[in-house]
Amino acid sequence: MNSSDIIGKLKSRYLWGNLCAMALVVLALVIGVKFALDAYTHHGEAITVPNLKDKRFADADRIMADLNLVMVVNDTGYVKTLPPDCILSQSPAAGDKVKSGHVIYVTINSLHTPTLTIPDVIDNSSLREAMARLSAMGFRLGTPQRVPGEKDWVYGITVHGRHVSAGDRVAVDDPIVVQAGNGMVDEADSINFIDPFDENESAGEVDEFEEVKAPPTAAE
Repeated sequence: MNSSDIIGKLKSRYLWGNLCAMALVVLALVIGVKFALDAYTHHGEAITVPNLKDKRFADADRIMADLNLVMVVNDTGYVKTLPPDCILSQSPAAGDKVKSGHVIYVTINSLHTPTLTIPDVIDNSSLREAMARLSAMGFRLGTPQRVPGEKDWVYGITVHGRHVSAGDRVAVDDPIVVQAGNGMVDEADSINFIDPFDENESAGEVDEFEEVKAPPTAAE
């Protein structure tokens, strides 16, 4: 193929028609993909996340549905002053910009009062150790009760006057009272001490014994 043939083919309308058609197809594909991605990713769309804190779950869910957002519960907490099923926190935070269909994760107030397990501190630790351990675990502590026994040794725990044992579960709202020794023995273990040298008794008594003298010596 000589140069004149090549030039002739380049001038062919058929060749240039095919090239233009291919270019139009590629351009159409690029534009189509761009619009499809924009539609899929909601490009340019921005929804402001509402403040859901302290709202009841049903109310918050209705607000989210109206905004075409999705709400998912991922944790529970407990705040005594708030009603059950109330929103405690959210992520993303209120005011953030998100796209349609975005998931908002929330923490709701527990429907039931949480409980804690009594640890093994009864007859196993001092008052100071028990109070520190119970406080660190989140128990609500009342004023310790003193009972007869070794000073500051833990002898029991009561909840509303009822004795509990290690392993029992107690609501976090219930105050617990630690019973510790006051350093005094029980009245049943008391000892009556009698002074053998009671002056009042010895004053009216006469010692009944004879004085024994030593035998006389030869010099006497």
